[in-house]
Amino acid sequence: MFSATHSNSNPQARQFAGAYHQVGVQTMVSSASAHGLVALLFDGFVAAVHRAKGAMHNGDVAAKGHAIGHAVRIVDEGLKAALDLKAGGKLAADLSDLYAYMCLRLIQANLNSNEAALDECLALIAPLREAWAAIGDRVERPASN
Repeated sequence: MFSATHSNSNPQARQFAGAYHQVGVQTMVSSASAHGLVALLFDGFVAAVHRAKGAMHNGDVAAKGHAIGHAVRIVDEGLKAALDLKAGGKLAADLSDLYAYMCLRLIQANLNSNEAALDECLALIAPLREAWAAIGDRVERPASN
């Protein structure tokens, strides 16, 4: 129906699509539980890394930097900031270290256009994302006594 070339070359169409996407994200965030918000962070991270990989393939340095910057902010200001290092003990400390490492690898990926570093970050986040999704039902609907 629409050609990719036409939609990509129309700045107004991109602006409207961006606004539509932003409204959708705001709606999901405003209606999400605490558990759901972390799930959205995991999903957003994966999407940002995939955008960065696509930008690398297209040679779009600005889009790559923007997407990787977004992924770093999700990890540092979202996932890492949500950790309770006192109550979470060793697990929270280990996650904090993992998130710091991932931020380092993302920065290296940006500086060197290193797709392998992005793939490493996706591989590191995958088991956390899957485990978080697996406990979702139990968190959202606790077992009744």
